[in-house]
Amino acid sequence: MNKLLIAILASVSIISVAHAAGDAAAGQGKTAICGACHGADGNSAVGNFPKLAGQNESYLLKQLQDIKAGNRTVVEMTGLLTNLNDQDLADIAAYFSSKTVQIGAAKADLVAAGEKIYRAGVASKGVAACTACHGAQGKGIETAGYPALSGQHSQYVETQLKNFRSGARANDPQAMMSTVAAKLSDQEIQAVASYIQGLN
Repeated sequence: MNKLLIAILASVSIISVAHAAGDAAAGQGKTAICGACHGADGNSAVGNFPKLAGQNESYLLKQLQDIKAGNRTVVEMTGLLTNLNDQDLADIAAYFSSKTVQIGAAKADLVAAGEKIYRAGVASKGVAACTACHGAQGKGIETAGYPALSGQHSQYVETQLKNFRSGARANDPQAMMSTVAAKLSDQEIQAVASYIQGLN
């Protein structure tokens, strides 16, 4: 009986550690260094640094964990997460998730093409609509760990799609994004990335 009780308690503690809840208030005090690239509220001013504001918390946490573990390479973040524990990462994710993303604007000449790809996919290439995982308004699906895209810098989205396509980034579950991006041309990537920047 004692062994059973110890086993149950051990498994519960492992589960609770794995799913430690993030504290946004605590996270704010842990994001000073993040603000240099991502902005104090997660709205980066530079196109090659992603906006973190309003991003789904579970997705943010996974990316932080992947970067720390070396499963996703982000040169600019080398060593920045080394001394942070799981709770720190959860708190940082909660903080940025609690902020409101600032929406940009799509290039007028790319809106129609970008919207078509985002909302209908590219049937001739077997590319599903982005809305299937990221939602009609680009808010993502928190419970599935799918990221919000609404308002994200087009430069960043374009770079990530090309990284998925080339295999430089491969930390997506079941290689879904790698499969999709592999079928998109540079022009299609540019169009959908621009559309996402203005999506709200």
